Amino acid sequence: MDRIIEQIREDLARRIAVTADRLADRTLAEDPAYAALLGRAELRDRIHLTLRQAVEGLVRSGRGLAPELADARATGRLRAEQGLPLDSLLRTYRHSGRMLWQTLVEAVAAHDRAALPRLLPGAAALWDVLDQMTDAASQAYRQAEAARGERERAYRAALLDALLDGTGTAAEAAAQLGLPERGRFAVVVLGPGGSGSEGLESGSGAPRVLRRIRADGESALVELGHLPLESLREGLAPLGVRAGISPVVEDPADLARARRLADLALRTAPGSGGGARTALLDERLPAALVAAQAELADRLRQVVLGPVLALPPEDCRVLLTTLGTWLACQGSTTYAAQRLYCHRNTVSNRLRRLEQLTGRSLSDPAQVVELALAHAAVVQRAAATAPASPIPAGTVRRSPRLPG
Repeated sequence: MDRIIEQIREDLARRIAVTADRLADRTLAEDPAYAALLGRAELRDRIHLTLRQAVEGLVRSGRGLAPELADARATGRLRAEQGLPLDSLLRTYRHSGRMLWQTLVEAVAAHDRAALPRLLPGAAALWDVLDQMTDAASQAYRQAEAARGERERAYRAALLDALLDGTGTAAEAAAQLGLPERGRFAVVVLGPGGSGSEGLESGSGAPRVLRRIRADGESALVELGHLPLESLREGLAPLGVRAGISPVVEDPADLARARRLADLALRTAPGSGGGARTALLDERLPAALVAAQAELADRLRQVVLGPVLALPPEDCRVLLTTLGTWLACQGSTTYAAQRLYCHRNTVSNRLRRLEQLTGRSLSDPAQVVELALAHAAVVQRAAATAPASPIPAGTVRRSPRLPG
């Protein structure tokens, strides 16, 4: 085979150049992906190189040598970086093989038609060479595509960090992420060990969600469109994760502030229990005030509820649970008793003891506010000091003990 090719090498080289022109024109006419990404000269030169490499591979095969695949790998990497679909690349390799064989047959026939039978055994060798070149290009393409995808993900993560942390130009970062200049946005922050913001994207008409997972937890930027903010809580509810949700903001420049408010909302979210564990900031503003001032919250906890916290742990837990339930039931002793599965008089007795210990009256609205804020401080401190390990699906987290 190598002897035949040597005899027609000059003519074959001219014919291959013409074939490269024809294949470049055909590819640009039939494949929109190539037409959108490449100029004719670049495509023609790369096809010409591929055809010449295939011929050299055929010669090397006849000498028992493997084909040189460096250029095929370079082509695969280049096309991946350019964003050309892999199917388009492989289709061009197939067309190259068919047209090269036709060119080779024509060159041999023009030189010595009687030599054509001796060319036929070379068909299998040529296709083997082309298969190796195609495989090398395909493998290099996939490796480059994976690396390119990783770079793009890292870049988008950096843009999202710039928006949520307020460390860059918000307008530029938002534009790069495809966000509108004005819209309805919210930020969701999940508690430590929590995951599942993909639940926000389930169902028809779901909002666009940009997720970010870091060592300190998972957060999500949500483009709400016309959806109500409450729909985010509904999307997270089946997952049972602790989450804080910011108010709606309209300007991407306000997303860093929204992230901070979502963090505050998370700190007010219930740490356990069977109820909703997602907190909308605007529904928990008093507790958020406590969360925002850690030093004052600790002082409030000690000044208002210090005598209760000094009790034995079980007595402390009972009184604080009763107070929290009474507050959640809007001051109704009857409803609190139903929720606590005890007699109404038991609730009344516990509340009277709490009044005696704290020196505050539950009939005085101002003092009720003090007790409510102090209770929020206790609950938040308990949630903050509870172990933050991931919870396997189907298990139940025990309620953290309130500190004594």
